[in-house]
Amino acid sequence: MFVLADHLLHPEGDALPRDVDAGAAAALLARGVACRVPVSGAVYGTLLNDRAALDALGDAVHAAPYKAPPKAPVLYLKPRNTFAGHRARVVVPDDASGVEVGASLGIVIGRTATRVGVERAVDYIAGYTLVGDLSVPHINVYRPNVRLRARDGFCVIGPAVVAARHVATPDNLDIAVSLNGAQPFTASTASSVRNVAQLLADVTDFMTLNAGDVITLGVRHGSPVAHNGDTATLSIGNLPPLVVSFVGADQHNGEQS
Repeated sequence: MFVLADHLLHPEGDALPRDVDAGAAAALLARGVACRVPVSGAVYGTLLNDRAALDALGDAVHAAPYKAPPKAPVLYLKPRNTFAGHRARVVVPDDASGVEVGASLGIVIGRTATRVGVERAVDYIAGYTLVGDLSVPHINVYRPNVRLRARDGFCVIGPAVVAARHVATPDNLDIAVSLNGAQPFTASTASSVRNVAQLLADVTDFMTLNAGDVITLGVRHGSPVAHNGDTATLSIGNLPPLVVSFVGADQHNGEQS
């Protein structure tokens, strides 16, 4: 089982993560500490789980070869090379294209989940974390492109996993992404096609999720694009904000988390 009492975070330099209360977590982060990724399981992204993203496809969603909106969740794996922690420095592969910065709610699984019903889904959730799901901007949404979504550092997680009891309304949380302190892009988890419980039910109908795994609620349509030299601050509800900086390959020090 993946169990936490309050706020789990892993400051750089510590051998193990810390499970601390909200005040202690805030004090640590206020000092500007960098953090390692607070989870160790598999991380799955979810596509087309935002109503605005589906609307933006227009008639294309009814075109061949699919001819209809997806009837099941469209998932993709964020492999381990993509994992990065709070205050990571992530390489921009091509500054002309930039990197799309999607803030997504990460649902952290607490125990083995197979064919979980909607009414019991909350019993399988240990907590929530903030996932910076990064990608090179592209238009192919039905077949997630590994080359564009699985670059080193393209899944920034943290800084903390917050126990589920502290997140009363995961389906109605404000989302914000600000580049360099400018006016943020804003959205909400309320625009999800599948809410948290329905997503877990639909995913575990065909695959098992294990303790410590993370499945994201999905990136919101219109998320901003960062370029070399930008710093993004991501926030969702009252979860501790996540900070990531973007650098060119010649500035990168080889560490992602």
